[in-house]
Amino acid sequence: MGETWYSQTTPVHEVPGFSGWMRVFLRAVPLIVLVFGGLLILLAVRFVERPLYGLGRPVTPFITQFVCRTAFVLLGIRYTSTGTPMRGAGAVVANHASWLDIFALNARKRIYFVSKSEVAGWPGIGWLARATGTVFIQRDRSEVQNQITVFRDRLTAGHKLLFFPEGTSTDGLQVLPFKPALFAAFFEPALKETLLMQAVSVVYQAPQGEDPRFYGWWGDMNFGPHLLSTLAARRQGGVHVVYHKPVKVIDYADRKALAQAMEAQVRLGLSQHRAA
Repeated sequence: MGETWYSQTTPVHEVPGFSGWMRVFLRAVPLIVLVFGGLLILLAVRFVERPLYGLGRPVTPFITQFVCRTAFVLLGIRYTSTGTPMRGAGAVVANHASWLDIFALNARKRIYFVSKSEVAGWPGIGWLARATGTVFIQRDRSEVQNQITVFRDRLTAGHKLLFFPEGTSTDGLQVLPFKPALFAAFFEPALKETLLMQAVSVVYQAPQGEDPRFYGWWGDMNFGPHLLSTLAARRQGGVHVVYHKPVKVIDYADRKALAQAMEAQVRLGLSQHRAA
């Protein structure tokens, strides 16, 4: 969705020893059963839900939420949150640090991610994304009007659409400038009059003694070694999600002003809770 972010150094994901492989096995097996078992149940329920409710999803988001909450329990990662998720339809923006963000942001509140269209074709992740109602869009100016139509339809159905305005993931220790272009669609007359937007800060705490960027996944880091390192960790850390006060899109002069305001909230939440 944007240029990939790189850092001068990246954590080294070492091959686990015997005890590490035992932890991988004890965590991975129930996690696989949880995720793919939950997916099968979701698809079965959606088979009935879709013809009855169309875009409406009165049941399946609760399955996604349960899976994401339980995943942290199985991984041994502490999950906490502060603030109040907004009620009703709207847009949500957050910083992006890891594949774990998907679980962290779904664990407390039902949301639908907005992702680049290429993700739909990724093995595994693409299947999960489609099943859970992810909105796939093309980053092309000629597609803006189509995007507005899709956003309006999903918001009318009561969905909360989540965006990562940085356009890429980082090491979790910082927030990159938010891209104003991602906010353009929300200033269309059909949306800006009533649309609410909520900023969310996702803050990771590395396991004791590990690199502070332990849970970050960015640049050219491969998913496999990062997942293996997370599963093999002798001690786990935590993730804290901060829900900021929702704002009205119409209260901002343009997309740049809104992007800056949302970025400031996310950045403040990250710095405050990292310091704490």
